[in-house]
Amino acid sequence: MLTTLRNAFKVKDVRKKLLYTFIMLVIIRFGSNLPIPGVNTTYFKDFFAKQTGDAFGFFNAITGGSFESLSVLALSITPYITSSIIIQLLTIAIPALEELQQDGEDGRKKIVEYTRYLTVALALLQSSAMAIGFGRQGLLIHFGIKSVVVAVVTMTAGSAFLMWMGERITENGVGNGISVVLLLNILASLPSDFNNLYVRFLKGQTVARMVVAAVIIIAFIVAMVVFTIILQDAERRIPVQYSSKTQGRRSVGGTSSNIPLKVNTAGVIPVIFASSLFSTPIVIGQFLQVNNGSIIGEILTYMNSSMWFKPEAPKYSIGLIVYIILIILFAYFYTSITFNPLEVANNMKKSGGFIPGIRPGKPTSDYFSKILSYIIIIGATGLIIVCIIPIIISGLFNISRLSFTGTSLIIIVGVVLETIKAIESQMLVRNYRGFLLD
Repeated sequence: MLTTLRNAFKVKDVRKKLLYTFIMLVIIRFGSNLPIPGVNTTYFKDFFAKQTGDAFGFFNAITGGSFESLSVLALSITPYITSSIIIQLLTIAIPALEELQQDGEDGRKKIVEYTRYLTVALALLQSSAMAIGFGRQGLLIHFGIKSVVVAVVTMTAGSAFLMWMGERITENGVGNGISVVLLLNILASLPSDFNNLYVRFLKGQTVARMVVAAVIIIAFIVAMVVFTIILQDAERRIPVQYSSKTQGRRSVGGTSSNIPLKVNTAGVIPVIFASSLFSTPIVIGQFLQVNNGSIIGEILTYMNSSMWFKPEAPKYSIGLIVYIILIILFAYFYTSITFNPLEVANNMKKSGGFIPGIRPGKPTSDYFSKILSYIIIIGATGLIIVCIIPIIISGLFNISRLSFTGTSLIIIVGVVLETIKAIESQMLVRNYRGFLLD
């Protein structure tokens, strides 16, 4: 990775793109520290401190702490991420959207336009709920129509601004802009995370214990990163043979290729879906101040991941079983709507391709479905391992959840690998251009 970056800075065009991306990220971090006019910037920080759960933890991590500090970018790009997932799901359910997706560049631009509109609508909805729902409780210094409108407009405009910045990075910078912004937000929490580790395991210890603890922490982080990289990059390659045909006096085709099926076919989406189903009732319960001694309060405690693996209350870890089942189910569900074995098999048949030993058409589709059933469970197991280990450590050692573990680690590794590949591809294109010009 370091070699790729060093070589990239030697290329003028790529260097300009990297500098452009860096300047955009600096502007974003500057905006993350600008408070919304008329709000109590410590409200959510105090609110989180009173809660027993960490339902807002992941949301605050992907906003780079902007949500907790109530900056103008408090909503960050979460409305865009949500709208992208919704549009992707609707593309499968609505034939008109599916036709747009298959309509080339024009169709893609139309879907992007719908995603933008939905992003603004979701940002408007979320900011209104926050300003009105929490406004009377101390979020707004002077609760009134004017302060509510200012807060709603500011948060909605901040989310739209980040979406625009992400698109500019994609167009003029390096990598996928939205992913790069998400990566920046998560990495912004690293200093506080390392400070928490220092206070919990190193501060006040003898030199020998500090060294041992530091080695164990570094080894654990490295092991998790390596495992996540393997999970993100692992793939099953299906060999494909294309039959040859005669055109005029020469024979064309007859080439061999492969179809790479990623082991983690659904990415981080199953974890996000499962976490959302668990955290949303907890957030609503906290907002409505549900009594912990009631039946509903007890159910919410079982759903609270911060209560899992607590030595003093082991019974609440039962909720983890439901969480694991949901991750597996969502992995199968999301893969089924993003990869259509029958469609892939038909496209192969039309282009004269076949899997050696497998007949074209329905048998090929069944073969893909069989391979996917194994791959999905392996990928889901990998996701579960990455997400559960931090929960176990958090429960046993009574420390707050770190932003660079679990779901956030999968995002970090995925975006870094994607960005490095984007840099390498741009350098490769430049080399080809140089070769053609020579």
